[in-house]
Amino acid sequence: MSKTTGKNLGKNGEEIAINFLEKRGYQILEKNYRCRLGEIDIVAKDKEKIVFVEVKTRGSLIFGLPQEAVNYSKQMRLTRLALTYLSYHKLKNVPCRFDVV
Repeated sequence: MSKTTGKNLGKNGEEIAINFLEKRGYQILEKNYRCRLGEIDIVAKDKEKIVFVEVKTRGSLIFGLPQEAVNYSKQMRLTRLALTYLSYHKLKNVPCRFDVV
């Protein structure tokens, strides 16, 4: 798969994920939140929780399930990104979670 095709697949996957979340009542706060540490695909609000969403789009399962791509290293990077987001937005003691869509 070419890099351009991969980017298009990822962008389409993010749009599908946003529609999926909105239909379930999530409020989308940020798309592609970027800081010096990297990027969070979607930051949303589900009732009183902030949800950090990692979108994994696959054309096939040849490389495994999407959630298997979120290994320990990726989880730690997402944790640091989420803490940066919360600090920047002055959100203290707000319940949070991480989802893979």
